[in-house]
Amino acid sequence: MLTVATGNKAVAAAVKAVRPDVIAAYPITPQTEIVEQIAEYVTAGEMDSRYIPVESEHSAMAACVGASITGARTFTATSSHGLAYMHEMVNWAAGARLPIVMANVNRAMGPGWNVWAEHTDAFQERDTGWLQVYVSTVQEAYDTTLMAFRIAEHQDVILPVMVNLDGFLLSHSMQSLETVTLGDFVPPFHLPHAIDIANPAGYGTLTGPDQHFKFRWEIEQSMRKSVAVIRETEQDFAGRFGRNYGVAEEYRYEDADVVVIAMGTLGKEAEVAVDILRDEGVRAGSLRVRWFRPFPDLDLSGRELVVIDRDYSFGFGGVLAHSLVAKSRVEPYSVIAGLGGQEVTYDDIAGFVRDRKPGQESWFGVNGNV
Repeated sequence: MLTVATGNKAVAAAVKAVRPDVIAAYPITPQTEIVEQIAEYVTAGEMDSRYIPVESEHSAMAACVGASITGARTFTATSSHGLAYMHEMVNWAAGARLPIVMANVNRAMGPGWNVWAEHTDAFQERDTGWLQVYVSTVQEAYDTTLMAFRIAEHQDVILPVMVNLDGFLLSHSMQSLETVTLGDFVPPFHLPHAIDIANPAGYGTLTGPDQHFKFRWEIEQSMRKSVAVIRETEQDFAGRFGRNYGVAEEYRYEDADVVVIAMGTLGKEAEVAVDILRDEGVRAGSLRVRWFRPFPDLDLSGRELVVIDRDYSFGFGGVLAHSLVAKSRVEPYSVIAGLGGQEVTYDDIAGFVRDRKPGQESWFGVNGNV
C-alpha cells in the first residue's frame, strides 16, 4: 500500500508488520512518535503485543532483556541521552546474545542541550556487540526495520540490531512509503538458549579469566557471520519486494575520481552535490555507508575521498573517516559537519569537494580549521 509517512511512523508501521511479542517504551525527543504510534496500534487491537510503559530507558532495555531471554520477540526505541541511560543494559543484551531490535533516532548529546541530529549517540555504543545500520529515507527506515528482525534472529547471528535514523531530518520528514504484506519473510523466532523452567540454568553469572574471553570471541564470530546473513536477507527482500539495499549505497561511483562518503541523510544530500559537480566537469561520486557494525570492506583504491562525519571522537577525529583509514588504508579529506543539526546543504558538500585537502581535517563553519 502506498502512503505518506514520517520516518518515525515508518518504523512503527514496520514493527506492526512484524508483530513482536513485547514492546517496552519510554518517550524521548525526537523518538517519541515511534512508541506513541505503536501504543495506538496496540490499543486499537491492531497488534497483539504486550506494551510495557516503563519509568526509564534503562528499564525499557531491561524489560526487553527479560522478555527476550524467555524467547519473546522484542522491540524498543530511544534517542541520545535515553540510549546513554540504557548503556549498561545495551551491553547486557549483546553479551546475553539476545536479538532485540531497537530504533535509535540520532540526536546530539548534551550539554549544551540539543535535540537535533548527530551520530555521536550511537557511535558511543559501537563496541557493545550490537549490529548498527543507518538509513536515509522513510522507505529505507521501514524496509530496514523489517530486515533487522530477520537478521538479528538468524541462528548464525543472535545479536541485537540498532536501526539509526537522523533526528527531525528523517524522523519527522514526510515522504512516500510503500508498505508490504510480509508473508514468511520474517520466520518464527527461536532462541536456542531461552529460559526453560523444566531445565533450570544460570544466566549472566560470574565468568572467570579462563572463560570470559571465549564469550567475547563468540560475539565476534557471529558479527563476522552476520555479513553473509545481511547480504542474503537484503537479496531476498529485493526479490520479494523489489527494493535493493547493500552495506553501502553507490551513486555515480563506478567512474568517479573523487568520492563523497557519508552516512544517513547526509549521504543522500551528497547525491545532489555529485550531480552539480558532474555538471562542472568533476568526475564525482558518492558512497553512503549503511552498515557501521559490522563495518564493511570497501574497495576505495585509486580515488580521492571526502568523508563527512556527523560526529567526533575528541582527541581522535571523525569516527567514520578514521574507520575507513583503519580498514582501507586511505588518506581522506575529513570534514566534520552537521553536529547538533547544523545545516549542511548539497552546495556545502560540493564546496567540500572543490576545496578538498587529502589527509587533512576540517570543521565546517569553524575558522582556523586543522
